[in-house]
Parts: sequence; structure tokens; C-alpha cells
Amino acid sequence: MARFYLPPEAWENPVLSGDEARHLSQVLRMKPGEPLVVFDGRGRRASAEVVSVSRDRVPLNLGEILPSCALSPVITLAQAIPKGKNMDLVVQKSVELGIAAIQPLVTRNTIVQPGDGKSEKWRRVALEACKQCGQDTLPEIGDPLTFDAWIARQSAVSGLKLIASLAPGASPLRAVLHAHPDTADVTFLVGPEGDFTPPETAAAIDAGFLPVTLGSIVLRVETATIFGLSALRYEFGR
Repeated sequence: MARFYLPPEAWENPVLSGDEARHLSQVLRMKPGEPLVVFDGRGRRASAEVVSVSRDRVPLNLGEILPSCALSPVITLAQAIPKGKNMDLVVQKSVELGIAAIQPLVTRNTIVQPGDGKSEKWRRVALEACKQCGQDTLPEIGDPLTFDAWIARQSAVSGLKLIASLAPGASPLRAVLHAHPDTADVTFLVGPEGDFTPPETAAAIDAGFLPVTLGSIVLRVETATIFGLSALRYEFGR
């Protein structure tokens, strides 16, 4: 069944507008009386029925409102922005894996310098992924920050903090996850092509991040992110 985003403030007077209304009316060509599902991006969803259809405004009748089951642990991805369109892929797959927040980072080895509007584009990608995969919680996607500005605030952040690292001495991810079975919050830090510089890795460790290896094969940035998030979901899935 088709899913649409209905902002939290619109649930008292449920009306699809903007892109959501145009998608229903112009792309799917839905008619009055047809059923659909709406979600608010904060873990709430409901069945609904189309009342009437116009290009930019679609009133709805809401059915039973149901809360979604919260995923545990709550995962924040801190992602050095990869080159090309790989950040779009990272955002899409992260949503499918139940991410709670994504913080794009510009590191010393980051090749791409994000321009204006990138964050809004990634938020649109996240919304489309939510609609497609049945995820009712829309992750928070921050505006890009430099690594130095971001890491300076991380000492005060609680929970399990992991940095995917190619540096010697990194612990196997499996062993670290097994050692923290009751984890409720995770911050997963993934570097750019060429990895973090030694000073960046040292700064992360000083802020409480545990260096973890994802295996003997050197993974592309987007593969490392998907691998790590999948391992977290598999280990802590409940």
C-alpha cells in the first residue's frame, strides 16, 4: 500500500500538500476513497483514505493511529562525506537499517566539499527511503561539520562510540560488540577515502571512541558503513 509523509503538525487536520500531494495526484493518480498509509517521521503511522484529490491538496480521513516499535540501540552515524553520489547511497541504506541520526563530516582527506542544499537533498533521500522501506522514524540529518568541530563535542556524548579504523591495533568489531551486550546508544564514525589521518584518529580515541576493524579486506567507504550498521543491527536486533 502506498505510504505518504504527513508532518506531525498536520495530524489534527490531515491534508497532504506539496510534493506528497503531487505524487498522489499526478504520479499515482489515486482517487477518492482509495486507501493509503501515512507516517509522521517520529514513529507514528496510520491507515487513511483519500477524501478528495487536487494537484496540491489532498484531504484524508485517518483510521487507527499506531505507534511503531522503537529500534534498539539508537544509532548515530557520523559519516565523512564520500565522493560522487555515494553519500546518497549511504543515507538510503542507513535509513533502511534503522538509523536515528546522520552527521555528515568534512575531514582532512575528504575529497568532496559539500555545497549549499546538500543536506536538504540528503533529507529528501531519507524521506523517500522511509516511504519505501516502511520505516516510520525519519532520521535527523545535520548540516556538514568539520571533523574538528564535531569531535570537540563528543567527549560529553554517552553510549558506545566506535570508529572504523585501518590503524594497527584496532579490535575486531565482533569482539567489541560482544563486550557491550546492553548497549542502548551507539555512535559509529566512518572515515573518507584514505581513512582518517593519525591526528584525527587520535582525537577520536581521546573522545572515547574505540577503534574497530571490519576485517582484513579494505572496504570502500559506503561498503564499510553498510557493513558496520548491519553488524550492529544483527548483534543487537531484538
